[in-house]
Amino acid sequence: MPTSSFLEIVELPDGRIVLRRAEDEEVLVTLDFSDDAKLFLQGQHVEIAKAMFNVGVQMAGRMSEGDFEHDHDEPRVLH
Repeated sequence: MPTSSFLEIVELPDGRIVLRRAEDEEVLVTLDFSDDAKLFLQGQHVEIAKAMFNVGVQMAGRMSEGDFEHDHDEPRVLH
């Protein structure tokens, strides 16, 4: 991904929240909260999505700078 691209977070009419390049509207990442999750988050799902995208972009930046290490021989636990 070009480093000069501006990214934007957009809530689409169908309720999905996407991270995309501002200049070409290509969707890079999509978050789709269930109705139960939206209810649990009391309408704050957009703020949660912003935080999730923020951390993801920060991690991607660290990975591109070589500051992220992962032992590929060990299983990754995702939770």
